[in-house]
Amino acid sequence: MGSIYKRGNTYWIQYYRNGKPYRETTKSKKEADAKRLLKKREGEISKGKLPGIYFDRVNFDELSEDFLRDYRINQKKSLDKAGRSVNHLKKRFEGYPIPQITTPNIQAYIEYRMNEGVANATINRELSALKRMLNLGAKQTPPKVDRVPYIPMLKENNVRKGFFEHGEFVALRDALPDYLKGFVTFAYKTGWRVSEVTGLTWNQVDLDNGIVRLESGETKNDGGRTVYLDDELQEVFNHHWESRKRNRKLTPYVFTNMDGTGQISDFRGSWNKACKDAQIGKRLFHDFRCTAVRNMIRSGIPERVAMMISGHKTRSVFERYNIVNDADLKLAAQKQEYYLQAQKDTISSTIHDFGTKKGINQNG
Repeated sequence: MGSIYKRGNTYWIQYYRNGKPYRETTKSKKEADAKRLLKKREGEISKGKLPGIYFDRVNFDELSEDFLRDYRINQKKSLDKAGRSVNHLKKRFEGYPIPQITTPNIQAYIEYRMNEGVANATINRELSALKRMLNLGAKQTPPKVDRVPYIPMLKENNVRKGFFEHGEFVALRDALPDYLKGFVTFAYKTGWRVSEVTGLTWNQVDLDNGIVRLESGETKNDGGRTVYLDDELQEVFNHHWESRKRNRKLTPYVFTNMDGTGQISDFRGSWNKACKDAQIGKRLFHDFRCTAVRNMIRSGIPERVAMMISGHKTRSVFERYNIVNDADLKLAAQKQEYYLQAQKDTISSTIHDFGTKKGINQNG
């Protein structure tokens, strides 16, 4: 059994778990508060739980470090993004005891980030990091988190809207410097991420058979990928291979910088100038990803195959890129019109045939 005692004007409680004494301040001058806290702790111990004082000693800083350590141990590619999320969360929760990270405090954090003009998707990534670190704490032995609070997530409008019509792509490519033309052609046709295209090396290319491979672990979602080069891309790769052989400073990268000595890095200046010169408005390199998916589906390539080429792991993410434009909607209306007209013609023909047969029967 526990006991209550005073230190100065403040009440303290003492209780035991597995024979070990625990002393805890109530931070109150009221004996009734001390009795309630003692009863709560004894209830926790009787249920086999750790007393709440144990969790009060764990704070956000300790859990955030455990969270980042988990990323480092598992060599996750998104470690930098996780670190940025933690840095933003620290602005609100640094030094917080874990029991004080409650749903109302989390909602206050959401409001604080929204007032800063941060997008819902970004806030959700930060909330996901918070949830992950709390769940990791709850799974520790012994646990560092008694209970994970409800964490509300925000609605996201994450449908990708940017894409290129073929004429727009050709205009952009023509306006780009020569060293970027093959680079954007490959991205336009495959939908690969910019880091996957810039990082593509010749040991991933089978030029004789026209095959490009990304092995497992080399992509964002760790899935392997194989792409067969069409005639245009085969010509692009042959051109880059010949250019490489002429260059005295050999580089392992397929698509190289302007002088052919290294990997393509920052091409934003050339990109923005080409968009302006081609008069296509502001575009993102990521729009190639949307475009490739849409073009593959339009050309009749099965979704499963298109996902294997573009590197989408789940259909829900893939669906965000399979977007339509006004031409698609107009074509859909025309197809529906043709279908309904065909149905109408079939019904009219059936009625006519039925009326003819009935007339013959009556005459007979």
